[in-house]
Amino acid sequence: MNYKLIKLILLSFFLFSCDNIIVDKSIKKNIQLEKRYKNSGFALIYDGRLENIKELEKRSLNIYHKSLKKRSIVKITNPENGKFLIAEVKSNKIKFSSFYNSVLSLRIAEELELNFDEPFVEIILVSKNSTFIAKKAKMFDEERSVAEKAPVDGIQINDLNIVKNEKKILANKYFSYSIKIADFYYKDTALIMKNRIQKEASINNLSVIRLSETKYRVLIGPFNDIKSLKDSFEKMKTFNFENLEILKNV
Repeated sequence: MNYKLIKLILLSFFLFSCDNIIVDKSIKKNIQLEKRYKNSGFALIYDGRLENIKELEKRSLNIYHKSLKKRSIVKITNPENGKFLIAEVKSNKIKFSSFYNSVLSLRIAEELELNFDEPFVEIILVSKNSTFIAKKAKMFDEERSVAEKAPVDGIQINDLNIVKNEKKILANKYFSYSIKIADFYYKDTALIMKNRIQKEASINNLSVIRLSETKYRVLIGPFNDIKSLKDSFEKMKTFNFENLEILKNV
């Protein structure tokens, strides 16, 4: 029996298998990178009065984000009314408080009919090659072109007045939010994280919610005012969680 030939065949098979594993992992990683980012939280609305933040054209469909790459395409939704639109990340180098998940243009806030006192949004990273983007791309480009060429006139002033009136009505709604720390496979792991946060961050209003047999969520809250919500959110910086979310309690 030719043992050298057998060894060569086995070695080739092993190397081929390794290559397949590496490629599969690479593809899987890319897919995860495209799909994994989803965040709900409060946004900053650029109105010209935000200090130390580069101007964001108010008629644009652009946002600033801390971690998504420049020119990333995102779907932004107002969970309150279900309205959404497609926007583009203009920069991820603009510095603003980590409490906010983005800085939005005035146009985005108006079209989504956000409550300016409580601008709560959901942001999802969307693949540029997805069917969703293919269907929306033409509309996105046309709307952006129109927005950039639109003259500044009295209509904008009227629109802002309308937004202000809506804001007063929406501001009366009950404020109740929680901070989602993370989801865990085991309840014991979730309890360990809860105890660690209580000890190291001096936060006491934590709970572990059972979502399923293999999913346990650690939450902080509920909060009935934005100041206490923001204070607790800022305390979580030391834990370096990649994607803390704010959830609206219903």
